[in-house]
Amino acid sequence: MSNVIPKPSVPAPDIVRCAYMEIVVTDLAKSRAFYVDVLGLHVTEEDENNIYLRSLEEFIHHNLVLRKGPIAAVAAFAYRVKSPAEVDAAEAYYKELGCRTERRKEGFTKGIGDAVRVEDPLGFPYEFFYETEHVERLTQRYDLYSAGELVRLDHFNQVTPDVPRGRKYLEDLGFRVSEDIQDSDGVSYAVWMHRKQTVHDTALTGGNGPRMHHIAFATHEKHNIIQICDKMGALRISDRIERGPGRHGVSNAFYLYILDPDGHRVEIYTQDYYTGDPDNPTITWDVHDNQRRDWWGNPVVPSWYTEASLVLDLDGNPQPVIVREDKSEMAVTVGADGFSYTRKDGAPEGDRTGFKLGAQL
Repeated sequence: MSNVIPKPSVPAPDIVRCAYMEIVVTDLAKSRAFYVDVLGLHVTEEDENNIYLRSLEEFIHHNLVLRKGPIAAVAAFAYRVKSPAEVDAAEAYYKELGCRTERRKEGFTKGIGDAVRVEDPLGFPYEFFYETEHVERLTQRYDLYSAGELVRLDHFNQVTPDVPRGRKYLEDLGFRVSEDIQDSDGVSYAVWMHRKQTVHDTALTGGNGPRMHHIAFATHEKHNIIQICDKMGALRISDRIERGPGRHGVSNAFYLYILDPDGHRVEIYTQDYYTGDPDNPTITWDVHDNQRRDWWGNPVVPSWYTEASLVLDLDGNPQPVIVREDKSEMAVTVGADGFSYTRKDGAPEGDRTGFKLGAQL
């Protein structure tokens, strides 16, 4: 499927981190109850059509915007850049790529200044900004700290039909690869990519796209995630727990996947690892390794591979979804023709040489 996206001759913008996501929800009151009352995100401000939310340790205006609209979808994956000049760089970079761009000196949301939004080569709505309103960082507001406190926005996850094409494009944009999933034929199923010094700011999952797979918020400890599960059980909304809790093989993080009232997927995430050294090695996982997605070997529910949120173009219309032509990871995991292993090639129990972790295919 791949047709290579050319690298522009102008410098890529210097991206600091994933900063916020703007999602469209169909019932603002139900979404507020989920994100504020259940998950405990903090309201920076709100009006009849928008709610601006942030996590405990954040000092910029928001990490999540809930915008009322007719179709549940994602309007922007927003990244903060290193300086005001890098917004200019982002605009020039995407114009040379031939992408549609829109620049607003006043920003696209409250609390954000000069910004550019683009329809990127993969069909995703990306935003780049530097200027932002500073708000109170709630780190020492222990009176507000809940048992399941979400402390940081950690990453996005994007579904795209052509993972190698997306990987090269994001590497050209300055992202580095921490981990990926391949098979012995060289088919790429997923890749984790970062700008900040963690496992990822975004990941590409192979599937029908462009779509948003999930947005992820971090907690301090595993017990915070377990508390969220207990709380959802007590509120009789445990049917919104899609997958987990568990431990990922990829990233090593403890995880939980839950669904908001519109079906937008949220991951609660903790305890991945540092990736800041320039020679940080890429870990490649075999797609047949039963522990790549869940370190304990628990099966992945089919909806996790098939369901995702639509993304919007700059006019607010859903982007058309392109079918993935390469092999599906779901077929390997749950399909009749798939197979998986826990110990490679019949290695005895306890023999770590039988694990594919870290091996190159």
